[in-house]
Amino acid sequence: MDASAAILVLTPAAEATARRVAAALPGATLHGLAHRVPGLDVSFAETLNHIRVLYQAGTPIIGVCASGILIRALAAVISDKRLEPPVLAVSEEGASVIPLLGGHRGANSLARQVAEALDGHAAITTAGDTALGIALDSPPAGWWLANPEHAKGFMADLLAGSAVRLEGDADWIARSRLAISDKADLTIALTEERRVPDARTLVYHPRRLAVGVGCARGCAPDELVTLVRETLAAEGLAEGAVALVTTLDLKADEPAMNALAAALGVPLRVFDAATLEAETPRLKTPSDVVFAEVGCHGVSEGAALAAVGSQGALRVAKRKTANATVAVAQSPVPLKSPEIGRARGRLSVIGIGPGRDDWRTPQSSRLLAEADEIVGYSLYLDLVAPLIQGKPRHAFPLGAEEERVRFALERAGEGRSVALVSSGDAGIYAMGALVFELLDRPQADGGVSDAARRIEVINAPGISALQAVSALIGAPLGHDFCTISLSDLLTPWEAIEQRLKAAARGDFVIAFYNPVSKRRRTQLAAAREILLAHRPADTPVVLGINLGREGETVRVTTLEALTVDEVDMLTTVLVGSSASRAVMTGAGKPFVYTPRGYAKRIEEKL
Repeated sequence: MDASAAILVLTPAAEATARRVAAALPGATLHGLAHRVPGLDVSFAETLNHIRVLYQAGTPIIGVCASGILIRALAAVISDKRLEPPVLAVSEEGASVIPLLGGHRGANSLARQVAEALDGHAAITTAGDTALGIALDSPPAGWWLANPEHAKGFMADLLAGSAVRLEGDADWIARSRLAISDKADLTIALTEERRVPDARTLVYHPRRLAVGVGCARGCAPDELVTLVRETLAAEGLAEGAVALVTTLDLKADEPAMNALAAALGVPLRVFDAATLEAETPRLKTPSDVVFAEVGCHGVSEGAALAAVGSQGALRVAKRKTANATVAVAQSPVPLKSPEIGRARGRLSVIGIGPGRDDWRTPQSSRLLAEADEIVGYSLYLDLVAPLIQGKPRHAFPLGAEEERVRFALERAGEGRSVALVSSGDAGIYAMGALVFELLDRPQADGGVSDAARRIEVINAPGISALQAVSALIGAPLGHDFCTISLSDLLTPWEAIEQRLKAAARGDFVIAFYNPVSKRRRTQLAAAREILLAHRPADTPVVLGINLGREGETVRVTTLEALTVDEVDMLTTVLVGSSASRAVMTGAGKPFVYTPRGYAKRIEEKL
């Protein structure tokens, strides 16, 4: 079972059982409720939110707690059962293990494994598993069900006593308790050949085919996709039997290649030219022209053969159009795509928000959980520790931003899935712009390698500091606003001063980033003087300190009263416009807002 499972411990009484579970699942992590069970791998303060974050990131969850806690936490976020991770409830003494979610995605087998370790009972309730020892709607890895929409009714007939006829064979079918009969009305077909399914026939395809492809630079995606689909159809091969699309690494970023993999719903895996050249003796159509261009005698045939290994063979020799080629090879067993060649490489540029778990988007949590490696400033990596346990962490100090980003890009260029972590939103005064700058910069001028330029880049938006402080105090950003960084490390003060004067004249609400540092103590004071020349002295100013983290403080002062000593690098400063208002509530808590003019519009209507 997945070694990244999170084992939740909410009480001291549950710790001993949790440790026994962890011992049976090498690599799993112990997550303890901070004020009750400190000192475990990961600590958390808010139980329900922590459970949701893990679930939305796709992390298998084993709660040594009452099942109701897990149910209440996840009720609002449960969606597609085909995508959910396993969720188990284990009683504190370990006697009962209950798979709550993801039964057909590993929860049932995980429950049996945990129960065996605890000498307990796995309370498995899914009908197929209990009665027939099989889940027909969820075949094992390496197999694809062509008609899942018919599985439920088919299973109901089997549970009612019907027998089934087999066409083909598979170990996972042989191990079940299905009633097999050559005269049965129900059929299970196991084949890589195209087969039209129906309500009485479930068709399973073993993923034993590797589709090798090549194409000219800029080949239209439709040309390649059409060539492959027509080739498979002409040979009577099912698309569901395709395990992967494979090609030369120089083509990793080719739109046609990635469109083909997406169309077939399989991974794209790549090989270097030397690996493909080693397949030359097995090629049906070697080409000296291709060798002269890319360093191997065949791309499509070579890639397909490299994917299936020495025990596989070419099923379809190279076919081509004006700009694309395809070949198909077949393995005697289902292929394990992650073990073949390497991936294109992906860099996920992740904004984790100010720090609170519930201010981090599900997309960010999922990308962190999926990444092979994590890169970032050490403080930010600590904030997402629950999602990156067991993953290689590459921490860089402040001031080493370019080294940090270049390292992340080059690691991704080697075929890894890398997450580059920023606080707030990565595209706002963070690492996002530097990622694209290095991709754009010529290698001779400090840009990245050609391999790094062929990766996929995903941006995951986050909650920026200005959004966080605005939400905590009211709605000071309710009308036009701008952001200005007061750091002159990368931008000359003359340029910053020019922007300050323009924003002051335009009467924008202003969010100041990097307002002061140990050596920079004058810029904020200068900004204050510029703004006082254009807006009232009692203009509200909001100071947000340690947003989303321990010690979070939000205060309201005025532009006239603002001093440098009450601001540090962990402070976000919002200065209102001339229209912004600070209001003290009866509860003694202020709010700040900037009206958009609705009152004036109502007056005009009246």
